[in-house]
Amino acid sequence: MRIDVLTLFPSMFEGQMTEGMLWKARDRGLIDMRTHNIRDWTTDPHRTVDDTPYGGGGGMIMKPDIVARALEAVLNDAPAQTGSRTPVLLMTPQGRLFNHQIAVELSAHERMVILCGRYEGIDDRVRELLVTDEISIGDYVLTGGELPAMVIIDAVIRHIPGVLGAEGAAGRDSHAEGILEGAHYTRPAEFRGLVVPDVLQGGDHAAVERWRHEDGLRRTWRNRPELLRTAPLSDADRRLLAKFAREDAARARSNRDKRG
Repeated sequence: MRIDVLTLFPSMFEGQMTEGMLWKARDRGLIDMRTHNIRDWTTDPHRTVDDTPYGGGGGMIMKPDIVARALEAVLNDAPAQTGSRTPVLLMTPQGRLFNHQIAVELSAHERMVILCGRYEGIDDRVRELLVTDEISIGDYVLTGGELPAMVIIDAVIRHIPGVLGAEGAAGRDSHAEGILEGAHYTRPAEFRGLVVPDVLQGGDHAAVERWRHEDGLRRTWRNRPELLRTAPLSDADRRLLAKFAREDAARARSNRDKRG
């Protein structure tokens, strides 16, 4: 997969490109990641990329002619195959909220281009003319699109075959099945009085999978219950959720009795 990132601060990506999973993926030839400095497409001596907004207001806006010229040059460097369109992602708090499913969808493309805004944002005509998708990583505002771009790249490349060491590991991650993962343990079996559950030490793989699924469902119930509204739940899952609700109710009654 080829990933092109357009940014005013390409050096921010140097650490990500030379460490950990991304470095391994590049070393194996699984991804080709390139950063492009938007200032390289300016034409004035000061390499100006922004200007004051029409209508007034604080902050500066990235100029459409500069950004469009940069985007078109990068896209034309390796045109998409006939019948396909390279995703051009604009990092913006106004975009749709990034999630596991979007990461899976993007990983199926041979290429994606990510545009990182700065200042008060990018002239909206760039979005209308060249951007195919607008992505946000959360309901908050950052100083630029570089950190969201790194998050998206990390999440996407995990789904490229061969990137992760364990076969099918991405399919077992939190959110892959609509719920969170269960707890993880390793040696020693006992640590500061806490012991690894017996089922994980017993060697019964079917029992282990059942335990992990139930524990993940319990964590989702406690920590992210809103995920359960769209998760593909079985009848057995719904019975477990009813069990968790009864346990919570019993715990609440017990706490009230202790206080009374």
